[in-house]
Amino acid sequence: MQMSEILDKLKNLQDVLAEKYEIEEKRKELPKSVSGSKELLERTQKEFIDKNAEYEAEKAKVSALKLELDEAVKARESGEKNMDSIKTHREYEVLEKQISEAKEREDSLRKDLQKEEKLRDELKDNLAGIEGLIETTKKDVEESEESLSKEMASYDSQLSDLREKETVMSEGIDSETIFKFQRIIQRNRKGIVAVKGNVCDGCHMILPAQFANEVHRGEKILFCPYCSRILYYEDSVEGKNDFYTMNDTGSLADFGEDDADLYEDGELLGEEGIDELDVDASDSMKSGEQYD
Repeated sequence: MQMSEILDKLKNLQDVLAEKYEIEEKRKELPKSVSGSKELLERTQKEFIDKNAEYEAEKAKVSALKLELDEAVKARESGEKNMDSIKTHREYEVLEKQISEAKEREDSLRKDLQKEEKLRDELKDNLAGIEGLIETTKKDVEESEESLSKEMASYDSQLSDLREKETVMSEGIDSETIFKFQRIIQRNRKGIVAVKGNVCDGCHMILPAQFANEVHRGEKILFCPYCSRILYYEDSVEGKNDFYTMNDTGSLADFGEDDADLYEDGELLGEEGIDELDVDASDSMKSGEQYD
């Protein structure tokens, strides 16, 4: 396969890979759209359980107070009934005290009962509100999951088509180049760029003359020494001679210690620090793949 064909395939593959990675990222984020509703549902259900426990405890307290009140009422009524049968002043005093204490207890219990019944009713209303929120949230979760399932299926279908295209477009290109190409595109969505004159169109750095001429000849795959993207030649000005001499822009030998330090520090690595690929200029020129 001619090098021009390889580069053309990489240009087309670039669009496919960029779209694939974009869809994969969207697919990865999709479940988060449902997780919020699920978390709300879980919190609301837990709140319902806690409030229901409070409600049941309050109901039990109200029932106990009703029993106590009933006993106090009976004690008062019994005392009042016995008033007709007393014979001595002493008996009258004792019975009157019994009735008075029973009445005080009855009044106190009625107040407590009213307070607890009010609290019970508030808890009941609160529970009804929480229960309604649970039902609404459940419905939202179900609808979101249904929508999510459809979107996931759509993305999976698109990804399947894109992977098929990727496989076809990758034929004839060695796996190491494809691997590097994929890594670059995952970072920057652009893995192959033009060299216009002697400037990389990806990071806009001026390339050494010898290296720019290598790209111009288009005999092998070359990576930008600054941003690691694959390079191909493109006319910058019609009719202009774009071959350069060593005196024009220097050579890779000019990429000396000072530049090397900058390279290591990541200052010359273009847009996203793609130096992790460990692709350098000398490797590109000395051991770049040759395609027939």
